[in-house]
Amino acid sequence: MSHSYYGKQWVESQGGILDLLEVELPSEPAKPEKDRIAAFQMFAVMYIKYIQIFRRIEECYDQVVHPQKRRVLRHLLDGIMGRILELKNEMVLLEFSEYHYFDDVLSDLKLTPDDIEIPIPKYFTYENSKVLQEREKMLGSILAKMGPQETTPQKEEIQMTLDDAIRLIQVHERARQGRLRAKFMREIRQQEERECQAQLRGAPTMDPDIAATKIQKVWKGYSQRRKTKKMREEELIFVGMASPPEPKDWKDTPMYSAKKTEDHRRVVQEEHEREYQQALVSIKEKIREIEGPDMKENMQDQIRQWFIECRDKTGKFPDYPDDDEGGSAAIFKEKDPLEMEKEEGQKDEDGGKKKKGKKGKKEKKEKKDKKDKKGKKGKGKGKGGDEEEEEGIKMQVSNFVPTVNEAAATYKDVWQFRDEATNFEQKHDAELIKEAKRIEVDEEIRKQVDELMRQELKNLKMAVDRDKGGKKGKKGKKSGKKSGKKKKKKSGKKSGKKGKKKKKEKDLTADRTIESLYEELVHEGILVRPPKINLRDFAGEYSYLGTTLRQANIEPMPSLSDVRRVITEFAILPLGSQAVHEKAPLVKSVLIAGPRGVGKKMLVHCICTETGANMFDLTAANIAGKYPGKAGLAMMLHMVFKVARQLQPSVVYVGDAERTFVKKVPKTDKSDPKRLKKDLPKILKTLKGEDRVLIVGTSRMPFDGEIKPFCGLYQKILLIPRPDYASRFLLWKMLISRCGGRVTEAIDVSSLAKITDGYTPGHMVQAIQQILTERRIQQLSKRPLSAVEFVAPLARIDPIYKEEEEAFKTWYGKTPLGKKRAKAAAGDDEGDKKGKKGGKKGGKKKKK
Repeated sequence: MSHSYYGKQWVESQGGILDLLEVELPSEPAKPEKDRIAAFQMFAVMYIKYIQIFRRIEECYDQVVHPQKRRVLRHLLDGIMGRILELKNEMVLLEFSEYHYFDDVLSDLKLTPDDIEIPIPKYFTYENSKVLQEREKMLGSILAKMGPQETTPQKEEIQMTLDDAIRLIQVHERARQGRLRAKFMREIRQQEERECQAQLRGAPTMDPDIAATKIQKVWKGYSQRRKTKKMREEELIFVGMASPPEPKDWKDTPMYSAKKTEDHRRVVQEEHEREYQQALVSIKEKIREIEGPDMKENMQDQIRQWFIECRDKTGKFPDYPDDDEGGSAAIFKEKDPLEMEKEEGQKDEDGGKKKKGKKGKKEKKEKKDKKDKKGKKGKGKGKGGDEEEEEGIKMQVSNFVPTVNEAAATYKDVWQFRDEATNFEQKHDAELIKEAKRIEVDEEIRKQVDELMRQELKNLKMAVDRDKGGKKGKKGKKSGKKSGKKKKKKSGKKSGKKGKKKKKEKDLTADRTIESLYEELVHEGILVRPPKINLRDFAGEYSYLGTTLRQANIEPMPSLSDVRRVITEFAILPLGSQAVHEKAPLVKSVLIAGPRGVGKKMLVHCICTETGANMFDLTAANIAGKYPGKAGLAMMLHMVFKVARQLQPSVVYVGDAERTFVKKVPKTDKSDPKRLKKDLPKILKTLKGEDRVLIVGTSRMPFDGEIKPFCGLYQKILLIPRPDYASRFLLWKMLISRCGGRVTEAIDVSSLAKITDGYTPGHMVQAIQQILTERRIQQLSKRPLSAVEFVAPLARIDPIYKEEEEAFKTWYGKTPLGKKRAKAAAGDDEGDKKGKKGGKKGGKKKKK
């Protein structure tokens, strides 16, 4: 794509942003929405529109090469990302569910599910590529020193004597010779039969023209059938009902050329960024050399003029403002010396303070009276239930709308009408750099001038006021006292804060470097290298009936596409961006629960890959026997979270999370699963917005643990179901091709997806790997795959039965959010507060 294409994308996005800002920042405060369905529709429409803008801006930021434009786009991208997470949080609080369904909104907006797929910004890994490469090298060198740790269990070799081995070889060789002899004899018999039939028929008596016509008919029929078949295949591929053939060479595909162009643009980005950084230094030095002396003279003249004006009107020289007050910059804000006299007179008057105090008291009384009146009015209307109805559902104050507004204003003021016809290569704009650097140079020179003019003012005072030294001394004492008090107060506050911090922080490894701690954790097998798996590999189809089922009071199970979306929102986007993580709704811990084989651990690896995060494995089996005792446990957790904070983003993984809160530990279990029960919740409280550390637990039997502490540790609980028919249909095609197979017309994928109801992606991979051996892959050109081949390996695997899925649903219904969702589905959104009126509302919603 060209520079102009990304410019158009930005212009289109700007129009959408301005439309959304009109809704976000209305001239008059919006009335609260009383209907939950209408409120959700409003949030959902805004959420989808922000995602559409996010997709465009992410693409622009990734490919735009202009360094100054990229800074505005980055600011806007973080703001939009954070706003999406805020709207997601609003919808969770409204619907009491982590999963939301937008099929009705999509049909109204004429969009497809692909249009609202949340992209993962590429800058998460590209901009930190050097750091990640160095970290990968360090991890690789440590693992290389340790040697191979995970050795695959070797199969036991069958011991055999020499005579038995020779006998076995002879048997196989004789069998091979027998097969060859039988093949030769069959060919000889077939040849003899053909010769006999030829003798019985005699010589051919057909006319040559008739023979030629028959040959032509056969050939034309064959060629036409081949053309028709080819045309039909092309039409099915065009319509999307058949997969295109695999290209012989990847370099011939348009995808390869597009990727090559994207990589080239990223190289250009780095070159332009390097030139921009050099220009920042060189332009600033030029401004300081050329314009600096004039700036200095002008400032000195203005300040001297101010001295004279104050001397003429007040009879004395003014006090020079301190650096904390802004120095001489504060002088030009308050140019009129008469105003300064009035302010000084007001400070000296004690009566003015009393009046102000009385006014303040009166205002407070009036506010209290107003509040009391409002309270009385509310009480007169009803017993408190009607007040809540009047309040309704309001949108919470956003931390990211000002960021989006600021970026949109910057585009409007700077880039919208800027002529870049001559800037073909999209390099930096020198004029913009000059504007910014003039302000910096002005501030630097002002500080120098302030020092000189303070000394000059001091000399003037000494020269003019020699005879009035007493007054001057008194004023000096007063000003000294005031400044001393202020400084003492400030220093007192700071020292108090520092003292509190020292009490909280207890560094057990103050004498050690982060590199040594990192190496120790790698040696102990706690810091592990996750496999590189992208989130797009977690394939699954969109849920098209979610809203319809919810309107019928049936809680739908989320699809794998919904799971992918939620993982992006709660884990990947906050971990990837520091600006988003600090201001967005804070998610410190996530639990991924589901039956075996649904891809729980794969999702953990996806989070680490997409954000470039370290992975710390605190599974009970992994830390068994390591760092024994209370002191050892405290040291281990201190090391893990210290390294995790220093080398953020980081993911702390806890496998089989339910075992930490299991009711009864089996006697055979020697891994001490309850070891982290008390310490993990304490550490969770210490994590703050600036710490990009996420605790991720996985569980395939969450109903075995105690529900209260379990749900107390994990803020977000994501239930992953077995895949539905649409997801299975997609998975079979994808997994077969990924394992080296070919999906042709010979394999009935639809029937295969139908009979595998209850099977998870892990089961499918297991069956495919058993069938697609090296020998079978070589035979695919002659004997294509068929659905029947997968039946036998699937029959040996136990599927996920309905009872197990119901057990997960029942357990989720006992979680805090599950309980709220059940009440909301029953029409009792606010418990028993609304009474009959709440019931009537629920009835209306159902009709809708």
